[in-house]
Amino acid sequence: MRQTLAFPLLLAAVIGSPLFGAQDPLGHYRAARVSKRSFTHTAMQVQNRSWSTYGGGLDNTHYSALTQVNRDNVAKLKVAWTYDTGDAFKGSEMECNPIIVNGTLYATTPKLKVIALDAATGALKWTFDPNQGRPVLSKMRNRGVTYSDGRIFFVWRQYLYALDADTGKLIPAFGEDGHLDLRKDLGRDPALQFITDTSPPVVYKDLLIVGSLVNESLPAAPGDLRAYDVHTGKLRWSFHTIPHPGEFGYNTWPPDAWQYIGGVNNWSGMSVDTKRGIIFVPTGSASFDFYGSNRLGDDLFANCLIAINAETGQRIWHYQTVHHDLWDRDLPTPPALVSVQRDGKSVDAAAQLTKSGFVYLFERETGKPLFPIETRRYPASDAPGEVTSDTQPLPTKPAPFARQALTADMLTDRTPEAHAAVLERFRKVRSAGQFIPPSTDGTIVFPGFDGGGEWGGPAFDPTTGILYVNSNEMAWILRLVPRESDQPRSGKALYLNECSSCHRPDMAGSPPEFPSLQHISDKLDEGDVRSILRQGAGRMPSFARLSAAEMNAVVNYVVYGQDNALAATEDKPSPIEQRFRIDGYNKFLDPDGYPAVKPPWGMLSAINLNTGEYVWKMPFGEYPALAAQGMRNTGSENYGGGVVTAGGLLFIAATNYDKKMHAFDKATGKLLWEADLPAAGNATPAVYELNGKQYIVIACGGGKTKDPSGSQYVAFALP
Repeated sequence: MRQTLAFPLLLAAVIGSPLFGAQDPLGHYRAARVSKRSFTHTAMQVQNRSWSTYGGGLDNTHYSALTQVNRDNVAKLKVAWTYDTGDAFKGSEMECNPIIVNGTLYATTPKLKVIALDAATGALKWTFDPNQGRPVLSKMRNRGVTYSDGRIFFVWRQYLYALDADTGKLIPAFGEDGHLDLRKDLGRDPALQFITDTSPPVVYKDLLIVGSLVNESLPAAPGDLRAYDVHTGKLRWSFHTIPHPGEFGYNTWPPDAWQYIGGVNNWSGMSVDTKRGIIFVPTGSASFDFYGSNRLGDDLFANCLIAINAETGQRIWHYQTVHHDLWDRDLPTPPALVSVQRDGKSVDAAAQLTKSGFVYLFERETGKPLFPIETRRYPASDAPGEVTSDTQPLPTKPAPFARQALTADMLTDRTPEAHAAVLERFRKVRSAGQFIPPSTDGTIVFPGFDGGGEWGGPAFDPTTGILYVNSNEMAWILRLVPRESDQPRSGKALYLNECSSCHRPDMAGSPPEFPSLQHISDKLDEGDVRSILRQGAGRMPSFARLSAAEMNAVVNYVVYGQDNALAATEDKPSPIEQRFRIDGYNKFLDPDGYPAVKPPWGMLSAINLNTGEYVWKMPFGEYPALAAQGMRNTGSENYGGGVVTAGGLLFIAATNYDKKMHAFDKATGKLLWEADLPAAGNATPAVYELNGKQYIVIACGGGKTKDPSGSQYVAFALP
């Protein structure tokens, strides 16, 4: 999902073929192919019978070959064990996809402790707490950990830790006494960078390859992809996603952009073709997300799927799905590495989902699209200083799995009052489908900033060629607002420029994602606020770059409502100080808080990648309050992916409001079993076998609604 980090929590790209450099793009692949060295994991994770890697395997297909639980007996599933981490707090989440290695389940908690459980009983073996007694004041997200050769790798804030898998103790030989500071090795002052990683690193041979989560407003760290020695933590290679002078793609940016632009990061995770030695890296947009006068051009490698030689860090091919992104269209999930049928032959491919609701399918070695991609023209921006790309590429097959344009006849008719209210708002904004530029009037983004496609990613069945995708159908309103550059410098002006994009000009926020700062002094004292501004907390980046006077002015305004003026300066304008900000991350909702569009509000789809046709699709999830009124099967927002099994099943939780774990017949979409969860399972299940018994386990963290957050892992098995 979208990753927003702008002070957000106090509590020539190719169409039809990829771009290549001058070197032989397959030379590195050929060299990797003949390597005799062993891999830490096999490509299919022992035929996908274990779950020792995030997503079920380095191919990220979310497939299990286990058959003990199947269509005939799934209705008999019962809770096998539960484990309560005990550290939920208001708004906390658990998005972790656990891994299971040698009978031990490794996972994270709402406060980002690492836990090791007996995978058969749920009994705790050990805990590692990176907080070391420090209070956790805001939600932090983590989607999993990485195992390699008796070690667990895990990112907390800016630190990458190496733990002994048997004991949970730090491994002193790795980095500096067991950890690395990810703010280093970026070519910028480490003290001024905010960087973490919500998705686990991947291991290829003796390399630990790490992405990042960075600020979406400027200043922001660059999204360099980095490979470290898995034993020592020594940096082995870096790939500059914002190219430096002389590097491929440098001419798609202003000349000095590599020194001040941030983002273009891999926050959603990676997939690895271990046979070919290729990592597939989806990237996000450049910072600032919604206005790009200081990054005119196509902005490679933003919004790209990049195939990189895993041993050397050199690009093999890439494809850019959005040129000069102004809509936060990050690629939200690692591609599923699949095999499809073409002209009677099996072709290895990468299936990449997008937030806008499309599946791009590329041949793995060359990047050749396996379904045609069309170049379409779109309107220019009327925002001063902005220059949009004339064209964008969209695949012709499969058809999009989410609706593409919001029109008046699609507005909610849940009640006459709701319809009238949303129609009035709709008439004041622009809505004409994909890639309509942001505006000061307000522009509908549909599917919204969270997709469409989500970070949970798809599941792929190698026996049928079917891809299973859960998705959202929410509209958001994107509105540009002039920055306060012409106003006297003060605490209020600083707040509006730095903070209001998430917390709104009136500090009301957009709970639960962006908390209200109104009456913040009832929760935090001045010292707490100052500490968080200086150090960051959770997804809140550090604002150490502010001067002491600026820091005081912001604190006084937020805590006490005092708008203290600052002395004028004659500093030259910085390239990161732009003319526009946004007025918040605003879902388009009716007055009662329900989506402003007619259902479905969430979907579950099965797509045959051999043909590009849909096998089935249906609404996914519902609102219990509306269901009680007879409005059922509306679909709902859902986060987290599914797992498809050889037993004929698709297991998925994900839905925000009905808090259920589901098992569907993978062939028809028929619901065969469901169970209530203690909180929404906004995560991807893990499916594994231990001592002859098959288990399905899910993290139940919730945190995306006003309901209390959860803190339990729940495992199901046959009696």
